[in-house]
Amino acid sequence: MIFGYVGICYKEAPLALRGQVALPDSKKIELWERLSVIGLKQCVIVSTCNRSEIFYFSHSNAVTGEQVQSCYQGIFPNVSFGDCCKKKEGSEAVSYLFRVAAGLESLVVGEDQILGQVVEAMDFARTMGHSGKELERIVRDAVTCAKWIKTNYRISEKPLSVSYIGVKELHRAGGVSGKNILVIGSGKTAALALTYLFEYGAKKIYLCSRTLAHAKELLAVHENLTVVDYHERYDAMKRCETVVSATSSPHLVVLYDKWKETGVRQMQFLDLASPRDIDSRLQEVPGVQLIDMDTLQKITEKNQNEREKLAADCEQVIEEKVQETMEWLLLSRVDGTIETLQKRCLQIETDSYEYLNRKISLNHREQKLLKKVLHASLQRLIREPIQELKQLEDEEKQKEYQNILKTLFRMYEDE
Repeated sequence: MIFGYVGICYKEAPLALRGQVALPDSKKIELWERLSVIGLKQCVIVSTCNRSEIFYFSHSNAVTGEQVQSCYQGIFPNVSFGDCCKKKEGSEAVSYLFRVAAGLESLVVGEDQILGQVVEAMDFARTMGHSGKELERIVRDAVTCAKWIKTNYRISEKPLSVSYIGVKELHRAGGVSGKNILVIGSGKTAALALTYLFEYGAKKIYLCSRTLAHAKELLAVHENLTVVDYHERYDAMKRCETVVSATSSPHLVVLYDKWKETGVRQMQFLDLASPRDIDSRLQEVPGVQLIDMDTLQKITEKNQNEREKLAADCEQVIEEKVQETMEWLLLSRVDGTIETLQKRCLQIETDSYEYLNRKISLNHREQKLLKKVLHASLQRLIREPIQELKQLEDEEKQKEYQNILKTLFRMYEDE
C-alpha cells in the first residue's frame, strides 16, 4: 500500500512551464487512462494556475512514483520538465496534501480558493471512476482539517489586497457609508476599490478615467456609477468627501495647487498608485487626510507576518491530523482479513446454533440466550488476534500475521 504525490507547483516551476503542463479535463482523462494501464485505480488531479499535482493511492507497491511521473510527462512529449517535477510518498505526501488544502502551500498563504479546487478535483475523480475508499478518506480528512483551520485560525481574514486594506482604512478613519466618492482610474486596482467602496455603503461614486472604454466596462458592472471626464476631476471633487486614485500615470494626477482652487476644506484621499497619484503636500493641510501606499504597505507586511505566524501554529494541527490519517491507513491494510475472519466466525456461529437447536428443544428465550453466548464466545476468541494485528506497524509483519490467521482459521476455504 502506498499514498504518493507527483507534480509541479509555482515554487519550482516557472509560469511558462506551468502553462505548458496544465491539466484541463481532457488531459486528466488521458492521464487517468495511462495510469490505469500500470494498475493505478485511485488518483485525484489538482490543476490550477499555480500547480499541476497528482495524488494517488495504490494497493500494490509495484506502482512507483517514477511510473506515475513517467505517465504524467508522457502526455507532454515536447516539454522539458528539468528538475521541476517532484515526488513524495507516505506521510510526507499526506502532509503535503493537508497543507495544500489548508492554503499553506499557496502563493498567498492561507488563501481560500484552493480548498474548493481540491474538493472539485475529488468530485471529478469520483465521477470518472478513479476514487476509492482509501483516497476518499485521505482527501476527506485533508478537507476537514483545512476547514477546521480556516474556522479557528481565520488566516484569510488578514487582508493582503491594497485595495481592500485602503478602503478599510478609509472606513476606519472617517467612514465610507453615505459618502460621495470620486474614483480616478479604471484598471484592476480601481475596479477592486469600486467593489469594496460599494460593499462599505458609498452613497454615490463618480468615476473618472483617461480611457473611456475602460470606464464603460466598469459602468456595465456597476450601473449606479457616474462617469465624468478626466479633465473635470477637480470639479467633481467639489461634490465629494473622498477621492480614491489608482492610475498608472507616471505623474501626479491630483496637484496641491489645483485642489486648493476647488475651495474644499475637508477631504479624505486614498492613493493606491505607485508612483503616487496624489501630491504628498496635501497631507499637511488641516482637515485633509492622505492614505498612501507607504501606509498600506506597512499594514500589508504586518498582515503577511501575522498570516505566517498563524500558518506556523497550523503546522501542529496538521501534524496531529496526518498522524490520525496514517493510523487509519495502517488499520485499513488489515480490514479485508478482519472482515473475512468475522464472516468465518459468523458462519461457525450460525452452523453451531442450527445444530444445537435441532438437537435440543429450546423455547424462544433460550434460543436468544444461546445465540448471544455463541456470538460472545467466538468474538472473545478472535478479539486478541485482531488487536495484535491492528497494532503491527510493519507491513511485512502484518502480511505474515494475516497469512497465519488465514491458515489457522482455514479462511482460504471462503475465498
